[in-house]
Amino acid sequence: MKMTVERARLVAYWTWGCSDSSCGICRRAFDACCPDCKVPGDDCPVIWGKSTHSFHLHCIHTWTNVQEQQSEHRHTCPLCRRPWEFG
Repeated sequence: MKMTVERARLVAYWTWGCSDSSCGICRRAFDACCPDCKVPGDDCPVIWGKSTHSFHLHCIHTWTNVQEQQSEHRHTCPLCRRPWEFG
């Protein structure tokens, strides 16, 4: 038996491979984008720390910049306050 497909409607779906479903700073889903971005994707990647917490790149970048401005020379994880190191 031979079949011919005349029309197809394809759907694609992607997710970030992390245990958390949302950013610990802005609380937006990783499938969405951070407050600084307009479109989710490669410009707004998920960043993991050695503390195993994950955040949008722009959110953790803003967090560490604020800590520097407050004269705190040591960066900490926003959720557990351990020293922040990129995983």
